[in-house]
Amino acid sequence: MQNEHELERLQAKTPQQRFLGVLEREFHYAPKVAEAILEEAESCLAGGTEKLRPGQVRVVLVRQGSGGGQPLSQTPTVEVTWTVDAGAEDRQIQAKHGQQALRQIRLQRLLDEAVEQGAVATQEDLAQVLHTSVRTIKRDFVDLQKQGASLPSRGNLQGIGRGQTHKAQIIGRWLQGETYDQLALHTHHCPASIQRYIKAFVQVVELHRQGFADSQIALLLQIGLPLVREYLAIYQQQASPACRERLENQLQRLNRASAPEKRGQK
Repeated sequence: MQNEHELERLQAKTPQQRFLGVLEREFHYAPKVAEAILEEAESCLAGGTEKLRPGQVRVVLVRQGSGGGQPLSQTPTVEVTWTVDAGAEDRQIQAKHGQQALRQIRLQRLLDEAVEQGAVATQEDLAQVLHTSVRTIKRDFVDLQKQGASLPSRGNLQGIGRGQTHKAQIIGRWLQGETYDQLALHTHHCPASIQRYIKAFVQVVELHRQGFADSQIALLLQIGLPLVREYLAIYQQQASPACRERLENQLQRLNRASAPEKRGQK
């Protein structure tokens, strides 16, 4: 078994450590500054090589937290991956609820994906990628907000702060007793998407109870850190006996489903 000194020597040979060493020795950056540069470099370079799935596009959006009133050329940006077309799930929504509902579901999905990746989108960004007009997007915003949706666009975040993503809203309604069918009817999301959101929420809670840090949970489940924190906030807020019982039932199902897999790994 390798001792700690051997592990340290191996870690020092990684490209990341070599890059940090160059920044510190040759450019005289402080360690914390060098680490920040490395993180930003990895984010920019990894984004260009990540394989896109069918229906996804890569776009550059304004970084979350950037103030307004400055030229776009001077505004910090971040590259994000957007799922414009989710394939069979989108086809199902279109067949059941129509083209307008499909566009509005996509609009919510793109806004949430931007926030989860540390960015924020404008209505113009949405109109461009959805191949429609800004006027149509504005009408969709009005319709969705009348239905109680919180839309984390750049204008909304700057004006009133970040609201819940549509995933978090669905989780909250589920904890309060709505069935998959009721959620599909009220939110126009397909049952497969709803089931996936709930499964991810339950996994987040389970890992949190096991003592994993938020960043570790995000890495293990391959979801954004903001979404992990949003799910945990819901977990803390929805603490009534009925909500807890509903969650415990799902946790038991998750543990039963994972038990055969764990036995097979022994």
